[in-house]
Amino acid sequence: MLYIVPTPIGNLADMTYRAVTVLNEVDTILAEDTRTSGVLLKHYGISKGMLPYHQHNEHKITQRLVEEMLAGKTMALITDSGTPGISDPAFFLVRDCIKNGIKVECLPGATAFVPALVNSGLPTDSFCFEGFLPLKKGRHTLLTALSAEKRTIILYESPVRLVKTLLQLITYFGPTRPCSVSRELSKKFEETIRGSLQEVHDHFANKGVKGEIVLIIGGTSEK
Repeated sequence: MLYIVPTPIGNLADMTYRAVTVLNEVDTILAEDTRTSGVLLKHYGISKGMLPYHQHNEHKITQRLVEEMLAGKTMALITDSGTPGISDPAFFLVRDCIKNGIKVECLPGATAFVPALVNSGLPTDSFCFEGFLPLKKGRHTLLTALSAEKRTIILYESPVRLVKTLLQLITYFGPTRPCSVSRELSKKFEETIRGSLQEVHDHFANKGVKGEIVLIIGGTSEK
């Protein structure tokens, strides 16, 4: 069996009781970064063997992991933060487990875009999640398509690229499109800045940006 186990996006207290129970009971924990996950497991007194599972090795080891589960092992997949599969590795392993008749269960838990979306003040009844924009190939095509999107748009971005991305969004979407930028969610210095794309760009343009970023943009109907 494979469990997909969400982990806190910042505040360790956001770990669920069920997640701790599952991680204590499985045979092996698959972790995106064993060093990062080691801090979390130590905090909750979980002492289980970990194997690295990330975007650089998932193609190579997925079949072996499936074979081990078919032989009777139970595994849990975690990432550095949030729910595996949401802009993090999980898809290939889940797909191959299903193909081979291995039970897969995903626990509910932390995902960064949900609190950022609800907290943005923009419509939550219909939205599209795009994760990280392509760095080069396909970026222009996607931004052009998203500029006509009527639903609320959700993007992830790194702090070092935030200002540049906001400037591009102004070019494609116009300076008055409403948006919200949330960073350091669930942590001590959590911050959400709301306003037009131009206003939010100006806020971040001349200051250092830290923390993972969730960017919420109003659809074309939001003026």
